[in-house]
Amino acid sequence: MYKYDQYDQAMVDTRVEEFRDQVRRRLSGKLDDDQFKPLRLKNGLYLQLHAYMLRVAIPYGTLDSRQMRALAEIARRYDRGYGHFTTRQNIQYNWIKLAEAPDILADLAKVEMHAIQTSGESIRNISSDQYAGAAADELIDPRPWCEMLRQMTNFMPEFSYLPRKFKIAVIASAEDRAALRWHDFALRIVEDAAGEIGFEVYAGGGMGRTPFIAYKIREFLPTSQIFSYLQAVLRVWNRHARRDNIHKQRMKILVHDLGQEEFTRQVEAEFAHFLSLAEDFPQAEYDRVAGYFAPPPFEQRLSDQLDLSDPAFAAWAKQQVIAHQAPGYAIANVSLKPIGGIPGDISADQMDIMADLAKRYSFDELRATHAQNLVLPHVRKADLYAVWQALTAAGLADANLDLVSDIIACPGLDYCSLANARSIPVAQKIAERFADPARQADVGELKIKISGCINACGHHHAGNIGILGVDRKGSESYQLLLGGSGDEDTTQAKIAGPGFDEAGIVDAVERAVEHYRTVRDPGERFIDTYRRVGMDGFKEAVYG
Repeated sequence: MYKYDQYDQAMVDTRVEEFRDQVRRRLSGKLDDDQFKPLRLKNGLYLQLHAYMLRVAIPYGTLDSRQMRALAEIARRYDRGYGHFTTRQNIQYNWIKLAEAPDILADLAKVEMHAIQTSGESIRNISSDQYAGAAADELIDPRPWCEMLRQMTNFMPEFSYLPRKFKIAVIASAEDRAALRWHDFALRIVEDAAGEIGFEVYAGGGMGRTPFIAYKIREFLPTSQIFSYLQAVLRVWNRHARRDNIHKQRMKILVHDLGQEEFTRQVEAEFAHFLSLAEDFPQAEYDRVAGYFAPPPFEQRLSDQLDLSDPAFAAWAKQQVIAHQAPGYAIANVSLKPIGGIPGDISADQMDIMADLAKRYSFDELRATHAQNLVLPHVRKADLYAVWQALTAAGLADANLDLVSDIIACPGLDYCSLANARSIPVAQKIAERFADPARQADVGELKIKISGCINACGHHHAGNIGILGVDRKGSESYQLLLGGSGDEDTTQAKIAGPGFDEAGIVDAVERAVEHYRTVRDPGERFIDTYRRVGMDGFKEAVYG
């Protein structure tokens, strides 16, 4: 993983001291709230319902044991003993005191972490495939390109004062594990007929009040031109963005209004101004960054066999373990979705256990996923049983990856000042309704995603079953959506009909699931059945 050099460290340390002075002036009354707000947002600090919330960046979801232990200590010292992993591969703390926020940033800087790019009208934390550098199906490791883009866009004025937030994802496999087309700007690393590596480019995706799926605007872009192309996209957006209307400032609105063809034409015209450059950056700079992502020293001639004589371990391994590119190794997914728990929450003690497991069994590496889980990316198959035993003792061994209880949920009205309804209790009740492991296994892959407001932090537009909490005449109401996907077959979920109260939405989900079980073909996932039979049958089953 990437390691700070002297310039990185000096930049982050300076940023901490700058923010410390800003907080001091706010607490002394020299800055009012309106003056302080853009300053705190640039440092990842939000004012929520009960306290300040700090969102810490985990670039492309990669961190090591030292960093995880630091996150655990922050949870103990400054919060209430836990953290919350988000759908952008970050971690949030929900009970922060303003006077202590600079100390937290200083503690983060000691382990090469920060909260830059996690909020405000800027390029947000760049996300990627949680299995990058380990997946058997990837072309190359996409993380060096994530890191290059992160370094190129940090603090650059043209990228720091954008009309609205701007989200980027980079992957390198045909299977999409990062919700690629739900991003403002997205790159899939591909290989052309001549064997050259380049980018397939998408633009204009996003959720929220007006959801859109990104268009493909380039079949193939040479890697040496990516920074110029990104600048071209941002310049077209900056030129036309509706800065007078917050609801129309996202780039997805511009792409939709101009249309795929016209937006692409303008980007290509802007891009032509850069073509006199031989390359965006020296190859040596890419080589320097890529050197931090060299594969670990995998052992050779390891056995690929697993001892599955323990039925409980066998069930966990079947659901949570993914094929690795190195023989004798596996990718172990760690669920943060225990039945009745809060999706994405993890205690400080559990963070320490994950740090220990990463150090001992996974070349000191961890991953955060956009589905609010964790990953040990490089585990010897011979060590999986010991890992499972440790996870079981820590309450982290639920075998529910991509099943009905593996629910994505935003913090909702329990914490968020923007929310209209609670998300957490709904997620808990649905998981409890389907708590039986045999029932979950029978239902199979089913991705449920819940948001407490139209900002869609819970990705409800991309849920096979999506739930949106809204305010209906002062009461919490929940809309049921069906048919969404954040995978390579990206689709937007559609509202099934009138909303429900909290108890009603749980019943509605169960009726939709039971209808699927009635009409599915053998081996068919929920999303496949929905696409085959359409909304009408599901609507009849849900509403009668």
